Amino acid sequence: MKLALAQQRFPVGDIDGNVDKILTLSREAMAQGADMIVFPELTLTGYPPEDLLLRPSLAKRVSQAMHRLFDARLPIAMVVGYPQREDGKLYNKVMVISEGQVIADYRKQHLPNYQVFDEKRYFQKGDQTCVFDFMGARIGLSICEDIWYDGPARRAYEAGAQINLNINGSPYSINRTAERHEQVTRVVSQWPMATVYVNHVGGQDELVFDGGSFVVGADATVQASLPEFQEALQYVELTQEANGWQVKSGEVTPPMSVEAALYEALKTGLADYVNRNRFPGVVLGMSGGIDSALSAAIAVDALGPDRVMGVMMPYHYTAKISLEDAEDEARRLGIRYEVLPIGEAFEAALTTLQPQFGDRPADVTEQNMQSRMRGLFLMALSNKTGNMVLTTGNKSEMAVGYATLYGDMCGGYNCLKDVPKLWVYRLSRWRNSFGEVIPERVITRPPSAELAPDQLDEDSLPPYEVLDAIIERYVEHDESQQTIIESGFNEDDVKRVIRLIDLNEYKRRQAPEGVRVTKRGFGRDRRYPITHGWAPGV
Repeated sequence: MKLALAQQRFPVGDIDGNVDKILTLSREAMAQGADMIVFPELTLTGYPPEDLLLRPSLAKRVSQAMHRLFDARLPIAMVVGYPQREDGKLYNKVMVISEGQVIADYRKQHLPNYQVFDEKRYFQKGDQTCVFDFMGARIGLSICEDIWYDGPARRAYEAGAQINLNINGSPYSINRTAERHEQVTRVVSQWPMATVYVNHVGGQDELVFDGGSFVVGADATVQASLPEFQEALQYVELTQEANGWQVKSGEVTPPMSVEAALYEALKTGLADYVNRNRFPGVVLGMSGGIDSALSAAIAVDALGPDRVMGVMMPYHYTAKISLEDAEDEARRLGIRYEVLPIGEAFEAALTTLQPQFGDRPADVTEQNMQSRMRGLFLMALSNKTGNMVLTTGNKSEMAVGYATLYGDMCGGYNCLKDVPKLWVYRLSRWRNSFGEVIPERVITRPPSAELAPDQLDEDSLPPYEVLDAIIERYVEHDESQQTIIESGFNEDDVKRVIRLIDLNEYKRRQAPEGVRVTKRGFGRDRRYPITHGWAPGV
C-alpha cells in the first residue's frame, strides 16, 4: 500500500483554495502511484478556524467544497479533515473519499480545551470507532488529540484495525517533536497498529505548525518522518509482515537541533503573517541592542533583505557604541538603514507639555515619551510605506512590563514575544555560527533601554538567569510564590517579579501578536483578568 503524506499549508478560511490544493496534490500523488493521500486536521478550513466555525454560511461552504471533491471522482483514497453540522451539532471530522464515494467517516472523540485550544467552544465530541477495509488492511481513523488518550487507539485495535491514520493540527513548542514520537510509540507498543501521523505546517497568527509528520511501524519504531517547517508530499510504502504492517520504503529525516527548530519557528511565523496579510515588508527600530539585532536577522532570513528597513532613532542617552553597532548590523544584513534623531520632536513635545508639568521633577514620564516618540516615527513610516512595524521585545520584558505602551510595544507582530531573554542570547550565538550578523559586543554588552543616564536593565530587574527562571515557574508551570521561594530563590526577587507579572497584564493585552514557542505564552495560552484580588502566595 503506497501512501502520500501531504504535510502542507492549508490557510485558515480559504476553503476554495484548500480544495484546489487537495485536488492538485491528489492528482500528483496518483501520478506517483499512490493508493491513498492523507491530509492534516480540518484540511478544508485550515486550523484553527476559531469563530469562523460560527458563521451561518459555514455549512453551505463546506458542502460545496465536499461536492467538488466527490465530483472529481479521483481513483485515489483522499483522507480529508473537515467540520460538519449534524442534527444541530458541529463535529470535527475526517472523511475518506474514493472515486466520488464515501468509504469512511469519523468524528473526533477527544476535544482539547487547554493552552491554545478551545475546541469545546465549537465542537461536540464523537463516540464511535471507525475501522474500514482498504487494500487488504483494516484501517482506523483518529484526529489529533485522540492519539494522546488510550481509548480511541484501544477501541480501534479491538475492532481489528491494523493501521491507524491520525491527522493533526498540532502547533510547535520547544521539543514538541520528541514528545509526539514518544507518545505515538507508547500507544503503538500497547496496541500494535502502524500509525501514520500527518500534521499541518506554517504560521497562523501566533501559532506555528512545524509539520514533522511521521510513520510508526507496528513494532513501535519511527520508520519514516518528514522535514520540520517544510511543505512536503512524501511517499511511504506499507507492507504486511509477520509482526504487522511496516514501512517498506520511506525516509527518516534527522531531527533539527532545538536552536534550529526554534529559529525556524520564528522565521515561519513572521513570514506567513507578513506574506498572508500582504505587507510589502517590515520596518523596525534598531537600538544597537541584541533584541533588535536578532529580530532584524530573523526578518532578513524570513523575508529577504530588500523587504526589511532598520531605523535608528537616537537621543542624548544613546551611546556612541549603540549607533555604531546598529549601523554595523544593518550593513552585515544588507538592509536599508536610516538614522532619524528624535531630539527636536521630543524637546518640542516637552515644551508643549511644560505648562502642565510645571516644576515636577523628571521621572519615568520623560523616559516613556522618548520611547513613544520612536513609536510615532515607526508607525508614520509604516503608514506611508505600507510596511508592517516589527516589534522587538522579548518574553522576559513582556512578563514584567519592561516596555512602553504605544512606544517600543507598538507594531503589528513580534517574533520574539514568547522568547525569554536567555534564549535571545542563545539564538543569537547560534545564528552567528552561520556567519556573524550580530556583532559580538552586542551579545556581550550589558543590556540597556538607554532612556536615562547610565541605565542598565539589571538596575530595575534581577539578573536574567534569575528572572527567566522565576517567570518560567510562575507563568508556564503555575507555581505559587511560596513554592518558588522554597525552591531556593530570593524572597524579595520572587515577590517583586510576581507582582510585576500580575500588574502588567493590562500592557500585554495591548501588545501585538507574536509567535508562541513555549509551553505557555502570553496570549491565547494565559487568560488572566486584569482586575482581580487574587493573592499569589500559595
